[in-house]
Amino acid sequence: MPAPRFVECLNQQIGHELAAHNQYLAIAVHYDALTMPQMAAFFYAQALEERDHAMMMVRYLLDTDEDAVIPGVEAPVARFEGVVAPVQLALDQEKKVTSQINELLRTAREETDFASEQFMQWFIKEQVEEVATMSDLLAVVTRNADDIDDIEDYVAREQGGEGADATAPRIAGA
Repeated sequence: MPAPRFVECLNQQIGHELAAHNQYLAIAVHYDALTMPQMAAFFYAQALEERDHAMMMVRYLLDTDEDAVIPGVEAPVARFEGVVAPVQLALDQEKKVTSQINELLRTAREETDFASEQFMQWFIKEQVEEVATMSDLLAVVTRNADDIDDIEDYVAREQGGEGADATAPRIAGA
């Protein structure tokens, strides 16, 4: 049984993950409107990934007989100037989520909640990958802000193609 403090924090994180989902949707729509199909597809996929993260957390709570709460979230930033600003926002968001995930792990440790600590390990690994991906993408987008084709080529070449992670927690509803 997860520690009550961990459950409360994990329910808050569900909201953060759903807010990230909405933010990535807004970014995807921005790139779609710019006729950048590779960037749009990348961020639509990122949005789904964030939703899946929230649903992994929901599944964990349900599997441990705890209440899963789906909180309301603030509207995402929906207007951007150019091609760099959305990726900078995405990187900033991933760094913030990394801090939130680290805090969840810290909470589980402080509560000697070993099952919840183990559950959080996958998210720690995932955040390292997410920050690295967004950092690389920001470097490319910044360097090629005036050459959309180069950005699109990079995303087509470097992003995606990854299979499902067999170590990932189960997703509620999947």
